[in-house]
Amino acid sequence: MEFWLGASFVDAGEYLPLATAADRLGYDVVAISDHLFHADYEASYPYSETGAPPYPEGTHWPDAWVAIGAMAAATSRVRFATNVYIAPARDLFTVAKAVSTAAVLSGDRAILGVGVGWCEDEFRQTGQDFRTRGKRLDEMIPALRALWKGGRVEHHGRFYDHGPLSIAPVPSEPVPVFIGGDSDVALRRAARIGDGWIGNRIYKEDDLSDLLRRLKGHLAEHGRALDDLQIIAPIAKRPSADLYRKWRERGVTGTLAAPWWMPTDEEKARLTGADLKIASMERFAEEVIQKM
Repeated sequence: MEFWLGASFVDAGEYLPLATAADRLGYDVVAISDHLFHADYEASYPYSETGAPPYPEGTHWPDAWVAIGAMAAATSRVRFATNVYIAPARDLFTVAKAVSTAAVLSGDRAILGVGVGWCEDEFRQTGQDFRTRGKRLDEMIPALRALWKGGRVEHHGRFYDHGPLSIAPVPSEPVPVFIGGDSDVALRRAARIGDGWIGNRIYKEDDLSDLLRRLKGHLAEHGRALDDLQIIAPIAKRPSADLYRKWRERGVTGTLAAPWWMPTDEEKARLTGADLKIASMERFAEEVIQKM
């Protein structure tokens, strides 16, 4: 079981101390999220009853790949992922160069977690078509993989069309591509072209069982099985080594954890900011990771 540190909503100044702590404590991946700006969005956030996003205007959303480059320079082992990067809100070559550069500078420790996004306002400001975002992502992923292999490549598709060209630098290992989202469309995309899948909410155990059943069916349509896909799922139950062993046996290969969401009274009484987060990470590592 891999343990991904979910660093969404964290102030940018805390990224380096959290990354170095994750490197030291045995976390496998530091995962960060992506937004371009905050506004009075016309789009409705799909995961809340009010339609308002669950974060205030001052929430930090640093550029994901700049942040990963900085954290990689301060660490040696832990990997980094986007959870998730809204790739179709950008053009093909912006995504290709940013991810490739981060992968090279990190020593092949970068994971591209992608989703189609919900915020039409961001697509409007970057000049990308919101309505075709899913179809463009389906075409973008193989085009990215071709560019990352190095050498001259060409692509002639519905949304992306380029003659022979190359980008540099390119990573020495393939960049894993994880698909985010739990709609049937997202699960089918993961089953068809993903190296992994990332859940976008905290799942009750019954819901997670149903999701794995759906995902297994989509994978079978493409001659694949659960063992062929990395599955990262937050689980709505008190963390324990026994819990994660059980779900690993059922096909879940990793989970997202943000231990500071559940600090002890003692931690809250004496610590704040990054110190509080690191203390809770240390406790989680001792109580869960080291017992796996």
